[in-house]
Amino acid sequence: MKYKIEKNTVQETLILPLYSRKLCSELYPNLYRDETAVRLIDEIDYDFSEAEKNSRSLMQRFGALEVAMRQCDLAWEVREYLKTHPKAAVVNLGCGLDNTGRACDNGQCKIYNLDFPDVIAVRNELLPAGEREQNIPCDLKDPAWFDKIDVSGGAVFFASGVFYYFLTEQVMALVQRMADAFPGGVLVFDAANRTAVKMIAKTWLKTAKIQDVGAYFAVSDAKSELSPWDSRLQVTSRSYMLGYSDLKDPSVSGFFRFLANVGDGMMKMQIVKIGFGGKAYAKLCPGCIAVK
Repeated sequence: MKYKIEKNTVQETLILPLYSRKLCSELYPNLYRDETAVRLIDEIDYDFSEAEKNSRSLMQRFGALEVAMRQCDLAWEVREYLKTHPKAAVVNLGCGLDNTGRACDNGQCKIYNLDFPDVIAVRNELLPAGEREQNIPCDLKDPAWFDKIDVSGGAVFFASGVFYYFLTEQVMALVQRMADAFPGGVLVFDAANRTAVKMIAKTWLKTAKIQDVGAYFAVSDAKSELSPWDSRLQVTSRSYMLGYSDLKDPSVSGFFRFLANVGDGMMKMQIVKIGFGGKAYAKLCPGCIAVK
């Protein structure tokens, strides 16, 4: 029996990023391979005809490349943190049907997948939690989920395509609370400037037929814009199309590399990393390696 996803539901928002990861696995296998996405597409009862039609377009194929590079970059940051904190909590914020946490599993870390209850209900059917893994239903804006994360070995949090739909004040409040609760931890997420975020609202949301959701949070210069939120934050950023990979693969055309440069440059597409440091961290974890 396939799992049915109804039209015009929050669960439907899981489909486009999942399909994009599956499409990219087929188009750019040397750069990115998501076996979970490929498998899940076959296990879901949903009319993919429109997604398949759109997948033939140039911009949809470039969009799939964007999704793939974003996932690769976030996974790279997670693995980097695990090198010095092998027993850390790996926390996927707004996980949907993404399996990045498990893909980064080093055999010692603890994996947490967080999303709205109706999304986690789908995940529990299609991606039930494995060993050292928990699927947690919650509202990310409500800090009640903080107590469910075991951070005794450190914590790396990542959010893929999530914060665009938060107000700036909501992201700031969440980051400040996380700095209080998770000293020594790291948060990584993708961001872009206001021009790019407006394009997301006009194109991605329209294509996905998502209603009652807006795109809000935008970042141009992460260090200067986000550091003033809290003195304990250690903010860095790196462009996400070409900042981690040169994309010099035969499957990526010169035109797509040009678009990647435009995305990183004019649109400020970036991976933002925020380390939660400060005096509280030094007291709680004097032997840990501080995040720079």
